[in-house]
Amino acid sequence: MKKFALGSVVLLFSPFAAQAQTVLPQAADPYFTAAQKQLQEHLQQTPNTRVARNVILFVGDGMGIASVTAGRILEGQLRGVDGESNNLSFDRFPYAAFSKTYTHDAQVADSAPTASAMMTGVKMRNDVIGLNADAKPSDCAGSKGKEVMSVAAMAEQAGRSVGVVTTARLTHATPAAVYAHTPFRDWESDGDMKKADLDAGCKDIASQLIAWPHGDGIEVALGGGRDRFLPKTETDPEGRPFKKPREDGRNLTQEWLTRYSNSGAYVWNRQQFDAIDPKVMQHLLGLFEVDHMQYEVDRVKSTPSEPSLAEMTTKAIDMLSSNPNGYFLMVEGGRIDHGHHSGNAHRALHEVVALDAAVKMALSKVDLNETLIIVTADHSHVFTIAGYPKRNNPIFETVVDENGKLTTAKDGRPYTTLGYMNGPGAVEQGRPHPAPLPPSHPDYKQQALVPLESETHGGEDVGIYAAGPWAHLFSGVVEQNYIYHVIDHATGWSQKPGSRKTP
Repeated sequence: MKKFALGSVVLLFSPFAAQAQTVLPQAADPYFTAAQKQLQEHLQQTPNTRVARNVILFVGDGMGIASVTAGRILEGQLRGVDGESNNLSFDRFPYAAFSKTYTHDAQVADSAPTASAMMTGVKMRNDVIGLNADAKPSDCAGSKGKEVMSVAAMAEQAGRSVGVVTTARLTHATPAAVYAHTPFRDWESDGDMKKADLDAGCKDIASQLIAWPHGDGIEVALGGGRDRFLPKTETDPEGRPFKKPREDGRNLTQEWLTRYSNSGAYVWNRQQFDAIDPKVMQHLLGLFEVDHMQYEVDRVKSTPSEPSLAEMTTKAIDMLSSNPNGYFLMVEGGRIDHGHHSGNAHRALHEVVALDAAVKMALSKVDLNETLIIVTADHSHVFTIAGYPKRNNPIFETVVDENGKLTTAKDGRPYTTLGYMNGPGAVEQGRPHPAPLPPSHPDYKQQALVPLESETHGGEDVGIYAAGPWAHLFSGVVEQNYIYHVIDHATGWSQKPGSRKTP
């Protein structure tokens, strides 16, 4: 009897009983009810522990937390909805973590070792791709024997297909981490290399893509950087001047066609790309610009001559899905980084929106029961969103406070919500007003504090957003190279063939 009475007292004073009997004054508040709905969604989440058949890794190059926040607001404002409460597609992923982006030798990273960390499971030095931490930048002879295997190579050896899609050059640091080993990220063409390094046996990045030895090679490779694959004696099909053509006389696009004579294609424009039948084609190389592909805002100004990131992602998924064993696909929003380096938030943030469109497209085409999707960044930028602007203030404009009053600085001049710690937008002799261009102009460079020719990367943690098999392993603060280990655990690609069966 005493035991029953004690149990009754415990029940009466339990927090759950008290909560059930209390009607809070804020219970009908829309913010309160929205948070309650979100809580219920999280309570219903069940970890998916199936073997992942497919993995899609989205990398927003330079997409730090401030870029995600400002990109989210922009995406909502472009659609005419409240930007602040808006969600990007990956904001809705059930699991998230923070990634520490430092490298073996640097507090603030470049894209080569950070992308390589995600692809190989180890950290390395700045400027180095696909080699362990003992390899030093630009040391060809010293790099021998220090190669590490990427998750893409493991996937190919396990009978899966591999794709790499980017809006940057295909030979740029992040996409190169999928397939290349080099002590210097700028060795994209043999024309970038010294004779001594070539004689020592080091290979340029473009040639490594074409001759990738794992399985039957890369199935889909789409991006820019056409001149790294063509000899300097060649004329560009669009009449564009070459920047870094090949000195060895090799036409790597022709070598691709020779290697895949019965199953491959090479395309360089939108019309050819659209004509590719993903049900028939097995190997596709697309090089749509001499250098990086166009920024999204410039691509859509006229009839697009090259596909969008979402369209390239769609084609890649359609082609790779023909392999019943599964695939690995890396998709890079490469020009987020370039917009920030230029101090140009307008172009950078429109690239965030373009990456989100690619994630949306992928979500519409895959089954999350068998496909692990990860969205992250290689590093951040010294980009800020600040100044107490009112709700719904246009993200590129000057700060207007909650009362609709233009906010001015100590010099009596207005300032924008977005800015940079350093970069080409710095003003050394008197701050503009904020002329010469209106802040919403695509060419406007936000003000920076420290004058530099190119704005720099930031060193803070970046987000990881995940959905699908074993996505729940992303939580807390993790090392960037941990991403590889989750992918490998989810797929079992590094294990002996057949040791983990796909469902």
